[in-house]
Amino acid sequence: MRISARADYAVRAALLLAGAHDEPLKTEAIAEAQEIPHKFLEGILNDMRRAGLVVSRRGAHGGYRLARPASEISVADVVRAVDGPLVSVRGVRPPELTYSGPAESLLPLWVALRANVRRILEGVSLAEVAAGDLPEFVHALAQDPAAWSNP
Repeated sequence: MRISARADYAVRAALLLAGAHDEPLKTEAIAEAQEIPHKFLEGILNDMRRAGLVVSRRGAHGGYRLARPASEISVADVVRAVDGPLVSVRGVRPPELTYSGPAESLLPLWVALRANVRRILEGVSLAEVAAGDLPEFVHALAQDPAAWSNP
């Protein structure tokens, strides 16, 4: 699985909004604070607005804020808003695939991969990441030294 720059930027922007405690933040402030290209961020925030994750208000006191509490928005919600499905194979969701012969067992492998990605990204809220209070299962996975190395 690959985390796109778009998804990384979206999560970072959402975390900044989570820390703003319902105060609207301007696109420029988010872009500067997280070193995200301004125009790129505008598109990301529009995708997040269409997905119902953020709301925007125009004017001098305007900007973006989360549409609901950070504890109710998972990292998966943000990634899906800007990149679509969490796991796909050639742009197709695993349950829509069919394989034959020796490749037949690939399908349960891809489904298992999707289940694990979902477990992690759906199991962690923006509030938990913003507070540095990740769930224990995430800490356990990250404590494995092999998780930090590239074979």
